[in-house]
Amino acid sequence: MCELPLPAAFMEEMRSLLQGDADAFFASYEAPSLRGIRFRDGRHPLPEEQLTGRIPYARSGFYLDAFSDAGSLPLHEAGAYYIQEPSAMAAAAVLQPRDGDRVLDLCAAPGGKSTQLAMSADLKMLVSNEPIPSRAQILSRNIERMGIGNAIVTCAYPDRLAAAWPGYFDKILVDAPCSGEGMFRRHPETRAEWDADAPQRCHERQMEILRSAAKMLRPGGQMVFSTCTFNSIENEGTIQAFLTEHPDFHLLPIQIDGLPEAPDGMLRLWPHRFPGEGHFVALLEKAEGESASIPSASLTAPQKNALAAYRDFAKQVCCGILPNVQQGDRLYHVPDGLPPLNGIKVLRMGLHLGEMRGRVFLPDHALALACDGMRGFAVEERQAVAYQHGDTLDCDEKLSGFYAITYQGYTLGFGKASNGQMKNHYPKGLRK
Repeated sequence: MCELPLPAAFMEEMRSLLQGDADAFFASYEAPSLRGIRFRDGRHPLPEEQLTGRIPYARSGFYLDAFSDAGSLPLHEAGAYYIQEPSAMAAAAVLQPRDGDRVLDLCAAPGGKSTQLAMSADLKMLVSNEPIPSRAQILSRNIERMGIGNAIVTCAYPDRLAAAWPGYFDKILVDAPCSGEGMFRRHPETRAEWDADAPQRCHERQMEILRSAAKMLRPGGQMVFSTCTFNSIENEGTIQAFLTEHPDFHLLPIQIDGLPEAPDGMLRLWPHRFPGEGHFVALLEKAEGESASIPSASLTAPQKNALAAYRDFAKQVCCGILPNVQQGDRLYHVPDGLPPLNGIKVLRMGLHLGEMRGRVFLPDHALALACDGMRGFAVEERQAVAYQHGDTLDCDEKLSGFYAITYQGYTLGFGKASNGQMKNHYPKGLRK
């Protein structure tokens, strides 16, 4: 067992909450935490023995062997999969976005739930927000890594977004900052950071975030509130306080294959009862009413010379994605109906296709990961490692121009062939 003991005040609270079930709960801390993985598509490019069973409530989700090295393999950086704690997949599963939905993940870093939402339906748009700049950078990187082209990554506090986008979203996920009691097994160091006042402090912050989220949800829309903590102050207490303030909201029953039923709309996942860490999920719906109208962002269409240069590149590599926005020398493909972004820090606006260098178009790494079926240059594992290190690869002297460097059918990035050498275009900041 971890040398750091569980906080005494926490143990007292859990004994009061769980009564006769408390001993089984504390005994669960002697067992190892579970790992999970979600694959980008129907392929499962890992040895079968590393996958120890399906996670039924998450699309392409599996339990991952504790000793798997999946996080260090070239395919991880190619976005073939996302490693995520199993219980953490429950919130996005409960929200159940549908094709055509506009979805907001309000507290999104590092991106596990955002990437799950993006891959669970053909969304019209996903806005992934994280107010802390350093964490927003990680979020943006994971959106890129998983090849998600219809996401807007922002770095703003919820009240700022609520002022700009009232009633805009069909579905909202609030994976709220919390005291993190559910992570005491998986990340024992968090035990030392907890104190008895943390739940109340977090509750107050959660209420502020939910108030902003409520303003951004359209009438008839649905919202999931989730935490990775156990106490009732941050969980049922926050929900009941929110409902008292917002009589236009009500709870919906939760019934998802693979998850315990929650007829009252509030689901608890306990590590001694469920294969995963601690999680709380509540499903809320906003009453029907008159929808607000928000104008679309004012964006600049691509210039003719830039569009022509891009078309030449796209024809060369067999890419079917076309730009619809230009900012300076940069070309983008953004979702239709983008909301106004004035005064909001945007880290990623849809899919960054690349930029003009004089009269020449230079593709961005994000395009490589998002566009399937491009002209490829297949490599073996040794070459894949070398490529992600930044090395130049040997190639046939007949090859010329840009190629998608592929490994096991997944794109690692771009390379440019000339005179028997495949010049490396893997971003320097990602090289290992």
